[in-house]
Amino acid sequence: MTLRDAIEGNDYIIQKIETDDEELSAFLFSLGCYSGESVTVVSHLKGSCVVSIKDGRYNIDNQLAEAIWI
Repeated sequence: MTLRDAIEGNDYIIQKIETDDEELSAFLFSLGCYSGESVTVVSHLKGSCVVSIKDGRYNIDNQLAEAIWI
């Protein structure tokens, strides 16, 4: 299941990041978004979702959310 399909308020463990873009992978890693890390979906918005990773909250678009497998 991808982050886009996650239920709001539940904690998940990131299984993998599925992208061919090295720059995007590096960006996600800098946010603390990598395999084995805990992530919580705070809310789903039209075209994006708000996630909590470590001590930060981020708004990511649905295309990026579909690259994050939980």
